[in-house]
Amino acid sequence: MALLQNSTLPPAQPAYVFRGHNAQIHSICFVRHNTRLLTGDAEGWLILWNLASKRPVAVWRGHAAAILAVSTWTDDKLITHGRDSKLRVWQLRESDESTFSVVLPIEDPVTLRHEPWLLHTISVNTLNFCSFSFCEASPSEAAQLSSEAKETTLLVAVPGDREGDIDIYSLPSKTKLSTVCAPKTVKLGMAMCVKISIQGPQIILIAGYESGHCCFWQFDKDRSKWILLSTSKSHSQPVLSLDIAHSLKRYYTSAADATIASHSLTEPTTSQPLKTIETKHSGQQSLRVRSDDKILATAGWDGNVRVYSVKTMRELAVLKWHKQGCYALAFADLLPEQVEDSETNSTGSSEGTEALQTAVQRRNTKAQTTHWIAAGSKDGKVSLWDIY
Repeated sequence: MALLQNSTLPPAQPAYVFRGHNAQIHSICFVRHNTRLLTGDAEGWLILWNLASKRPVAVWRGHAAAILAVSTWTDDKLITHGRDSKLRVWQLRESDESTFSVVLPIEDPVTLRHEPWLLHTISVNTLNFCSFSFCEASPSEAAQLSSEAKETTLLVAVPGDREGDIDIYSLPSKTKLSTVCAPKTVKLGMAMCVKISIQGPQIILIAGYESGHCCFWQFDKDRSKWILLSTSKSHSQPVLSLDIAHSLKRYYTSAADATIASHSLTEPTTSQPLKTIETKHSGQQSLRVRSDDKILATAGWDGNVRVYSVKTMRELAVLKWHKQGCYALAFADLLPEQVEDSETNSTGSSEGTEALQTAVQRRNTKAQTTHWIAAGSKDGKVSLWDIY
């Protein structure tokens, strides 16, 4: 468990440090119910790590430029977004992992590796560092944006071609469904972060901008258009990241300044945040809310990961290990305490084999159920922490 600030014990140390990238880490994602960790760097390299063994199981260069974001879509699909103006969906099944190279970029940064099966590619605007956001929509929810929606659809939000605009695509169709235009009454600059989500029956979109503003839209299915509900300014510098605490019906923003702000999802027309805190630490990005909506964390330009209470916004812990700035952060999903026993009983096995299977199972279960935070740094390393 990570250390509280007022403790007299020595500073907490990472449970493990992944060393495999040559370039700074830009994105991290836990995959397959916390059995894998996907990391992407500034040179376009992707590494899929086995969390139980802490070893790579697949290494490839997925983009010709920096990785902006990585995510998972079902157990066998990965989504990556690069500054080469490509958003890609790969199929990488666990049963295929043995066919991939495990030679790390730090060992050989030149030779291309075997790639997973590329299912989809969408050409998108990446003039800035704004990464994509997505949410899964049922056929009825997706039908609000497209009358042709006949199946569960992934709605993907990315910066549009015009400054400040946001484009909405669907997967697997790769169709552009709509463009959300930035208001012309306020000078916003570039979109720095976006979040698309389903709240009850409504599809909502939140974007943070270079000016420090956040805009909140809701899709009106009767008029078939996006309605701007509010434009708020909680930051004096560019908004770097935002995330939603669904159970509390709030969203949180961090920026290049030292402010973290919480905003209401139930009263989106208000232009004032619910609460702001001045952390005295500028440059906190990759803000993430854990899946239980109890804590959030940020990756700091000073190399520290800071953990806050979602309800009170009180700082709970500071994770200090990296000597250079942190740019990426991810929480493991919280799973039920009892992980289903996946070991297959076999007759005639020796006691040694059974003992080995039990040890492997225990290691896998621990990897899946630990409350991990992973942080990626400019130093190319990824620290793994066990917290709360």
